Amino acid sequence: MNIAIIGYGKMGKQIHKFALEKKHSIISIIDKFAPEVNFKTVDSNSLKDVEVVIDFASPEGIEDRINEYVKNNVCVVMGTTGWYNNIDKIKKIVDDKIGFIWSGNFSLGVNIFFRIVKEASKIFNNFPEYDSLAYEIHHNQKQDSPSGTALMIGNVMLSELKNKTKITTEKLDRKIESDELHIASVRAGYYPGTHTVEFDSAVDTIELKHTARTREGFAVGAVMAAGWIKDKKGFFSIDDFMNAIIK
Repeated sequence: MNIAIIGYGKMGKQIHKFALEKKHSIISIIDKFAPEVNFKTVDSNSLKDVEVVIDFASPEGIEDRINEYVKNNVCVVMGTTGWYNNIDKIKKIVDDKIGFIWSGNFSLGVNIFFRIVKEASKIFNNFPEYDSLAYEIHHNQKQDSPSGTALMIGNVMLSELKNKTKITTEKLDRKIESDELHIASVRAGYYPGTHTVEFDSAVDTIELKHTARTREGFAVGAVMAAGWIKDKKGFFSIDDFMNAIIK
């Protein structure tokens, strides 16, 4: 597979390493600021002969990048977060011209975790004495809070829990409303990412946790998603990919 990597930070470097191990060809590495890349901009020149781009760059300029992907008939694995308010606009740009798959987290383990949280939330609808919450810990260089993954977990829970209708992520200087799902964040140290969901009652606590040890899991999922989207047309989420794996 001929791949372009967009954004050459820690995640981009991990994707590069794993893709080479799997004998894929890295045609382009594109980053405006990184000195060791071969292109600075996304255009017809940097996308020549590319089948799939794996984009973990900044959300700034994302529409321009996607227009270039469409123009050059290149499929997309979109790992960038921070653009979801414009998802309908992006969907119209993509239409059925190219294959496009997006997620706030491409780790297979995290996406298995989503499925477990979803099923657990269904179960706890039958036990109103349990309240629910979620929290996450990430390294001290992470720039967003809460993480995109934490919000995805929250939305998975909201989709099933009948007693929760909205997510709150801020510091609470008030009593929480019973229909609010509180998602808390901590930033410190070197944690690649730990996400915890709890169902708590007066007599016990049931805890579900996913702990990432390295970024390799994210790279594995992103490269696998690239192979899956390469020959497709349309706008897909990670759920579509996982549904194809989990029969």
